[in-house]
Amino acid sequence: MDPRQAARALAEQGWDGVEWRITDQREAPEPGFWAGNRSTWPFTGLEERLDEIERVTRDAGLAFSGLGGYQRCDDHDGVERMLAATARLGAERVRVTMLPLGTAASGEGEPSGRSYPDLFDETREHVRWLADRAAAHGVLALIELHPRTVVSSASAAVRLLEDVDPAHVGVIHDSGNLVSEGGEDTLAGFQMLGSHLAHVHLKNARWRVVGEEGEGALAGTKRWAPGPVPLREGQCDLLDLVRSLRRVGYDGWLTVEDFSTDEPLAARTAGNLAYLRAVLAAADAEG
Repeated sequence: MDPRQAARALAEQGWDGVEWRITDQREAPEPGFWAGNRSTWPFTGLEERLDEIERVTRDAGLAFSGLGGYQRCDDHDGVERMLAATARLGAERVRVTMLPLGTAASGEGEPSGRSYPDLFDETREHVRWLADRAAAHGVLALIELHPRTVVSSASAAVRLLEDVDPAHVGVIHDSGNLVSEGGEDTLAGFQMLGSHLAHVHLKNARWRVVGEEGEGALAGTKRWAPGPVPLREGQCDLLDLVRSLRRVGYDGWLTVEDFSTDEPLAARTAGNLAYLRAVLAAADAEG
């Protein structure tokens, strides 16, 4: 679906808002989540598209849950543009990505090989700059708990955001990401984040055996990897997650990022909405 088709479909199904993905992506012969995604707005020339983004969103009767930015915290020029675009659209909040681990590839580049303490200290300086710029634009910058970055867990986010005003920089809790890396007790994680808990992404995942390796005494050693699954099938208990959100008083957005492909897209989004409504109703019934 292109953005207009996607916005119309989501509105007809009963969703409240949309969180547009904004990035320059690779072309692909078939549309995918990260390449050839037809609902992605390009970062190049973004300012010339803001009127269209606003029109497509508002004409469908949808709100902005935020903007799914991909500009990294050390790209100050790019981050500044995303903050300004967020303010112009009235989208209120925008994701800014963090530095990858020294063992993790970044885009088309090779792993940096840098140590975690070094990367963490640099990221902390970028986040302080980010807080000042977000305040200047009157928007909230969001840091996502994400595997293979310096901020994969609530604990790491708490360390990173020491002395940073939660009015300017908040945290995206992401259930599916935490299946891969950074998993902590759900309620404890929310309690640790406190007022920095600003946004919630919902997806699900589970670990699978993806092969075997080894010879001799090591033969049969299993290799495991996480992968996306439908919301109700993964290792994250979404009912427990919503219960925990209720306990800490969270009343913000729940934004779905379902990277499973078991069902056709329209059936998947409609089914996710029905499932989440059932989860919320079950949590509410418990008081």
